Amino acid sequence: MVEQVTVLAPLENARLDPDRLDALYKQLGHGAAEDVVCRAMEELAVRLAHIDALFREGDRDDMRKNTRALIAIAEQIGMMGLARVGGHVVDCIDDRDSIALAATLSRLTRLGERSLTAIWDLQDLSI
Repeated sequence: MVEQVTVLAPLENARLDPDRLDALYKQLGHGAAEDVVCRAMEELAVRLAHIDALFREGDRDDMRKNTRALIAIAEQIGMMGLARVGGHVVDCIDDRDSIALAATLSRLTRLGERSLTAIWDLQDLSI
């Protein structure tokens, strides 16, 4: 009997809200909005790595706090999919469901990388 192993390659598109970015640019002006977006992207990358480290350390309280901050930053710059999945991570922490937390955190990391790339591409092309 031949066994077949299926490798799953989860692929989820980043959900960006271009209207949120447009509003930010209209409110702050091009230069200031670009600074805000760049700082937010940098902060999101740092927080994603930090949240992962906190998970490995088992520090759920700080992980929850940092994930909530990530959600706020993501919402500010229109990364609605990332904010939604961040909310799912917080739910898993609150439910004390370690298995679901590990899976959802992996999803947050994948989506975070895709979202950062998508917003970078969006900035380069349209703003």
